Amino acid sequence: MKNKQITVALAGNPNSGKTTMFNALTGARQHIGNYPGVTVEKKEGLRNYQGYEINFVDLPGTYSLTAYSIEEIVARNFILDKHPDVVVHVVDSSNLERNLYLATQLIEMGTKLVLAFNMSDVVKQRGCEIDYAKLSKLVHCPIVPTVGNKAKGLDELLEVIVAAADGPALSESGSIIHYGSEIEQELEQIAALVNQEHQLVKKYGTRWLALKLLEQDKEVLDKGHTDEVIQAVAQSVERIGKHFGDEPEIVVADKRYGFISGACEEAVKNSVENRHTASDLADKIILNRVLGLPIFAVLMYAVFKLTFWLGGPPMDWIEIGKVWLAEVVTGFWPAGTESVLQSLIVDGIIGGVGGVIIFLPNIILLFLAIAILEDSGYMARAAFLMDRIMHKIGLHGKSFIPMLIGFGCSIPAMMGTRILENRRSRFTTLMVIPLMSCGARLTIYALIIPAFFAAKWHGLMMWLIYMIGVVLAIMCAKLLRSTLFKGETVPFVMELPPYRVPTLRGILTHMWERSWLYLKKAGTVILIISILLWAATTYPKPNESALTGLDARQVQEAELNYSVAGRIGSAMEPAIRPLGFDRRIGTALIGALAAKEVFVAQMGIVYSIGEADEDSDSLRAKLKENYSPLQGFCIMLFCLISAPCVATVAVCKRETGSWGWAFFQFFGLTALAYVITLAVYQIGSLFVG
Repeated sequence: MKNKQITVALAGNPNSGKTTMFNALTGARQHIGNYPGVTVEKKEGLRNYQGYEINFVDLPGTYSLTAYSIEEIVARNFILDKHPDVVVHVVDSSNLERNLYLATQLIEMGTKLVLAFNMSDVVKQRGCEIDYAKLSKLVHCPIVPTVGNKAKGLDELLEVIVAAADGPALSESGSIIHYGSEIEQELEQIAALVNQEHQLVKKYGTRWLALKLLEQDKEVLDKGHTDEVIQAVAQSVERIGKHFGDEPEIVVADKRYGFISGACEEAVKNSVENRHTASDLADKIILNRVLGLPIFAVLMYAVFKLTFWLGGPPMDWIEIGKVWLAEVVTGFWPAGTESVLQSLIVDGIIGGVGGVIIFLPNIILLFLAIAILEDSGYMARAAFLMDRIMHKIGLHGKSFIPMLIGFGCSIPAMMGTRILENRRSRFTTLMVIPLMSCGARLTIYALIIPAFFAAKWHGLMMWLIYMIGVVLAIMCAKLLRSTLFKGETVPFVMELPPYRVPTLRGILTHMWERSWLYLKKAGTVILIISILLWAATTYPKPNESALTGLDARQVQEAELNYSVAGRIGSAMEPAIRPLGFDRRIGTALIGALAAKEVFVAQMGIVYSIGEADEDSDSLRAKLKENYSPLQGFCIMLFCLISAPCVATVAVCKRETGSWGWAFFQFFGLTALAYVITLAVYQIGSLFVG
């Protein structure tokens, strides 16, 4: 017999452990897409439990359902339009009053609601005691204490979900919150008129519609109400404004927080004094106005230092494996009978893709470090620290969150700007995100830095190039906010999640997801581009007569110059020569437009084609032989600032809704890269000769 199906929506605040709970409940049975018509990510996963097939939908993390942001609209519309059988609200039980605000709105929607009080272990550690039975009665819905990162309480949660799904349909339960006689009177008058709008009432419920209209919710106001309803709402808003001296939305929010505060007063007891927790003491140091930023800088330096120190040996092993594989493949052809196929496999695929995969240890270690900092709660503090600086440039710390994500990849970072309600702040952040060094650029830095700088300088050089990107992003944001995106900065509350010891599973999951994307790109996009670049570097071939009398190195040089890539590079050379670049670097930069890692692949192809012997030096040795440390630094600088990859350009267009802004970012950053690199190389040449 086929299992009975249940659809469960998981709702919750950011940092409540909702995604951890989703992963624990669904395991590997997940798929990811987008909600129809918007770019918000949609995660779904399955779980079989006692003859039920439960489909979990991970809604976007939101603090409320007031429809100010895309995420709030998506979460609310899914519940209202798709009618999930049960909504599970994952609550950070160590921060009840903030988290339960969303619960009050879910209760008002009349949905079958289950509250998962996550991080219940943290509550106990802080000396708090929650009377779950009493609080459950107060909020009219079941409560299950859980510890998501340790998979505790999940069986009980599944049992309650099944019971709720099989239980009777809920009537509108928003009346558990009484908004006071003045507001309740206005709600009754609006509800009497709204009842005439049968289709809307059937879909959304009378009280919820009346409440949203009174709150001046734009999404609900645009549902096509009668003139009588719109006029009555306007009069109610005016009367409440005169009575309370505030908009109805503010008054309603205050009433909700009053209900939450009262419920917590009844059901939550503090058994010990917990105002000065270990988290508070840590924040006194980490968020200190004097020490905070230096601590952040030192931590980032340590991350980059460890990335090189621990990544060195596995990179050497992959390099040895790459050379061994090339020798094995070459051995299939007798000496003197090399073919085009051999060159394609050895020089194009192994030389190109292999040159990118070598840096996988660096990528894994960087993402591992970032995952630890994120899961521990420190990255939220980093955004808070940057808040003071961001305010001075017309943004706020909330903008720094997608910028931090940009250290991994610019694409999810750009999508992450949707947390910014203000259009000017969002567009400014979108424009400067590519200046944050993504994981793809790390491959270029990991190639260049060891080639030109002593081991003791590796961490410092990596830290320097990353900080240059951050500083440039701040300067460009200030310029944009002073010119194209003038306007006031919208205030907001920065939430600081409690410090937690990251779980091994959580860290490995985050690290693997990001590293797999890199590896997947190496096996697909980079592979195709490597083959194309190999062909462009190999063909057409010059006449044999033109190669007569030349040694092996001269033959390689002549063949490269005659190829398509060589001709493009030669045409570019006059423009890029003032930057310290030659045609080889020029063609590699063109390839990097598809994906930044291709720069490394192209340099590997250029310096592997036509080699005279099997015991040739490594790519780093070749670079050191042909370029100076100043040129190496300028390569990193140009790759840091210049146009982002084409995928990032496409996402910029999608997020801004305009090719104009995407092209503005593309050409603007390229021009900025040219000017800065030109200045650095020309001034640097005066000192290094």
